Amino acid sequence: MRDGWKWTAAPGLWSPRRTAVEAVLALALGVMAAGTEELLAGGGYRALAVALAAVLLSLLRRRLPATALTVTAALIPHVGGFTPLLAVVGWSAGRRIAGPIRALVAFTAAYAVCIGVTLLGDEGRQSPLVLTLLITLYFLATAVVPGLSSRYWTQRRTLLHALRERNAQLLRERAMVAGQARLRERQRIAQDMHDSLGHQLALISVHTGALEVDPELTERQREAVAVLRGASVTAMHELREVVGILRDGVEAPETTSETNPAPDESGRAGRGTAGIDVLVETGRAAGNRVELRRSGEPRPLAAAADHAAYRIVQEALTNAYKHAPGAAICVELRHEPDSFVVEVVNGAADGGGGSGAAVSGGQGLTGLRERARLVGGMVHAGPADGGGFRVAGVLPYGGVEAAPFVGPSAAGASPDPDADLLAADAGLPSPRSRVGGVVLGCGIAVAAMVALAAVAVFGLVFLVGELDKGMIEPAEYARVQVGADEDQVRGRLPDGDTVATAGLRGKGPEPPEGAECLVLMSSEVGESIDTEPVFRFCFKDGKLIEKKAYEVRR
Repeated sequence: MRDGWKWTAAPGLWSPRRTAVEAVLALALGVMAAGTEELLAGGGYRALAVALAAVLLSLLRRRLPATALTVTAALIPHVGGFTPLLAVVGWSAGRRIAGPIRALVAFTAAYAVCIGVTLLGDEGRQSPLVLTLLITLYFLATAVVPGLSSRYWTQRRTLLHALRERNAQLLRERAMVAGQARLRERQRIAQDMHDSLGHQLALISVHTGALEVDPELTERQREAVAVLRGASVTAMHELREVVGILRDGVEAPETTSETNPAPDESGRAGRGTAGIDVLVETGRAAGNRVELRRSGEPRPLAAAADHAAYRIVQEALTNAYKHAPGAAICVELRHEPDSFVVEVVNGAADGGGGSGAAVSGGQGLTGLRERARLVGGMVHAGPADGGGFRVAGVLPYGGVEAAPFVGPSAAGASPDPDADLLAADAGLPSPRSRVGGVVLGCGIAVAAMVALAAVAVFGLVFLVGELDKGMIEPAEYARVQVGADEDQVRGRLPDGDTVATAGLRGKGPEPPEGAECLVLMSSEVGESIDTEPVFRFCFKDGKLIEKKAYEVRR
């Protein structure tokens, strides 16, 4: 929204808690402003008006931040109790004014108004340079530093919120892709069930049908065979329904692909550990260096686990051919006492290129993990020692119930181990970087305060130096005698060429006619806070013809 000074973000709905906090803060600022005003200028209607103005500006700072900042800066020179209010208004302005250019214009305008009102109200009683320096330091400390801190904190919070949303979206998309890979693997498993188990049930049905018409069977045996045949037929129908449910909504895989090659001459019956020899021989025939090792005493595997072992070798070889061409490949089959281990390790590609990152980017390994999980096993894939890539699967001998799949959002689940890597790949900060961000923010705030302190020290040193050039002790004034030589007197006194005494010239009694006067300040304070003790030395014809002490109003 832009309407005059109404530069602000769209306001949201206030909750009761937020309304109560704003009301308490406004009342606190009003009480502090009224109390300070009563101490400095007395009570009465003025203190009440100051309190109401502080409450009103505090309530308007969210809706009209630039306006509230400018009005507060204009009232600061006349209302000393508005210092806490200026800090709060500066915080809100830095946070709520949209756009850095608008914020710069708003703070610059407020600073200019504060300087202008201060100089106009001073009426030349103090040096304009000294007042400008003091007001600049004051405005930096009470308005600019809170505004910059608030703006940084708000922008960082908004950025982190956007990055967390984007990171969550990427994680959801990654989970969807992995889910599709699992569904495709389930479809392949369903196809295997249909082909192998359906074939066996069909054989049972055919044999029982032939046995049912055997004239040598008794009537009771025929009834039993008929029941068996009916059960096999029913099982075939149920199998087709289950396979149809598993495949519902999942696109059938292509007949041939890199991860789903066309059946070889051994047929589906050879897609088990017995078919691994064919995979190795096929790879060797294509010119690849593939070595097959077997160890342990062979033991039979369940049909699903046997097929999973075949698929692990098939997928690992396919990835090695694709991402590490020319590298040596070792396929090892180990019959351990409690499980069957299949391991495929390939070296780095010829030319030194690694294959780990390329292989892990596909979805074939996700399908292998799902297939192994369904039979009670597991699959691990990652870089191998010395370069290359390693895929290993552990499969049970007997039938084991598959562990249920637990998504990343399940209660009690640990965070996704790949979340930080995914965030890094997307250019996002890891959740662990929040502590670093807080440290960075604190460092920026400390640096700003150090810079402000350095400016304040420089200003203080400058002010002390200027005062030293234009100030003497009353005892020094008393020691100077009228009629003394001008050079001697000027040698004992400061030269008075300083901004501290610039506003004192031309005030006080009329100087002697034709005399040149030196005006210096007294090191002692005056009787009133509004007056300044002054010493004047007037010279004529090389002699001190008059010295006078008086007070001028600031």
